[in-house]
Amino acid sequence: MPTTRTDRLEIRSSDDVVKVRQQTRTMALEAGLSLVDQTKIITAASELARNTLDYGGGGEVHLEVVEANGRRGVRLVFEDHGPGIPDIEQALRDGFTSGGGLGLGLGGARRLSNEFKIESVPGSGTRIVIGRWKA
Repeated sequence: MPTTRTDRLEIRSSDDVVKVRQQTRTMALEAGLSLVDQTKIITAASELARNTLDYGGGGEVHLEVVEANGRRGVRLVFEDHGPGIPDIEQALRDGFTSGGGLGLGLGGARRLSNEFKIESVPGSGTRIVIGRWKA
């Protein structure tokens, strides 16, 4: 799958979460996503960047504008080396939270994405891939 543009941002502070939102928007525009699709991928990216900071102790995101089968989209890969997620299925359930939030983050990010993959090893960290494709 050809990548037409790539970027990498560290996530170490709340300011970095804002930068992730801004860069996701820039790349979604570049990929030609509709306003609705832009909003969905930006919202998912914001949630995952916040989780990377709050639960993973910080990390990074790789952002890509990708092309496949004549379609363009945006793919983001969030990685941290935090405590990991012991039960991924439980973490994806609406209402489950290991913090003080509403428990809609991971499940919401999955619903907002056309592509969603999560890998986590307790004690080693978490890797989440999301993507949104131009309709």
